[in-house]
Amino acid sequence: MSQEAYIPVPGTLNIADEVISDLAGYAALESYGVVGMTAPNVTDGIVKLLPTRRLRRGILVDFTEEGALIDLFVVIEDGTNLSVVSRNLADSIRYVLTHYAQIVVADVRVHVQGIHVS
Repeated sequence: MSQEAYIPVPGTLNIADEVISDLAGYAALESYGVVGMTAPNVTDGIVKLLPTRRLRRGILVDFTEEGALIDLFVVIEDGTNLSVVSRNLADSIRYVLTHYAQIVVADVRVHVQGIHVS
């Protein structure tokens, strides 16, 4: 079995916040119990699910000395355990960003904006 070899390339790679948001958004939609993303600013208490092409609007990315801070604004399926779904979602986002974008994730904060009842 051959191992993939990573050859260091001199220089700097900058990843746009939008790319990080897209990676996090698609990982969120793959997580069990997550129905969709919503914008962080809920007006009049009405939560609207964002279409797939606008997922990044439901994610805030900020960087500190410790690494990336990711805020996710999600709608969860009724009947699922909010704590477990939130924890699994945070773990999934942390894995995807660490594995694919190779960035240090300081914290993933999940904000449950609503519950979807079928």
